[in-house]
Amino acid sequence: MFLDSIPSSTDKFYRCPLRVLRERKGHCFDGALFAAAALRRIGHPLRIVDMHAERDDDQMPAVFQKGRLWGAVAKSNLVGLRYREPVYLSLREMVMSCFEFFYNLDREKTLRAYTIPLNLRTYDRLGWEVADGPLEIIAQRTDTIRRIQVLTPEMVRRLSLVDRRSPQAGLMGAEAAGLYRPPRSRAS
Repeated sequence: MFLDSIPSSTDKFYRCPLRVLRERKGHCFDGALFAAAALRRIGHPLRIVDMHAERDDDQMPAVFQKGRLWGAVAKSNLVGLRYREPVYLSLREMVMSCFEFFYNLDREKTLRAYTIPLNLRTYDRLGWEVADGPLEIIAQRTDTIRRIQVLTPEMVRRLSLVDRRSPQAGLMGAEAAGLYRPPRSRAS
């Protein structure tokens, strides 16, 4: 898959899909837009979801459906967050399939919420597929759309740490400079 083959960007700016293709690099947001644009080419609606984290970076996949089943395509430093086959009965089920793979360097499970899908077709008039300018508007919108919580505070308090081997496997090939580094660990 193209997004897996390109290096993760540590840049603090967004790349439109055309620029991702030209420069052969991108981060999570760039990858979601690229994946959405590619999915559009094969007939899928342009939808992204922002999966929100606590003490970690968010993750943003492009989501798609085959019939009524949900799948996702993403660019991530974490191996387990990159692709989901369209086998999930609901968007929530697909998001929750990422739960055990969504952790920080302190081994804390960090997924807390996700947004309703954002339809990027709304931004077509801005030329987001070929220009970087409109991307900040899209990013700001992902911060304001409705979020669906996946855990209650009680559930968060009971979470165990990820076993020590999972980050070793999940971070294979990761761009170290692009990894979120939590402030002083809660476990210390």
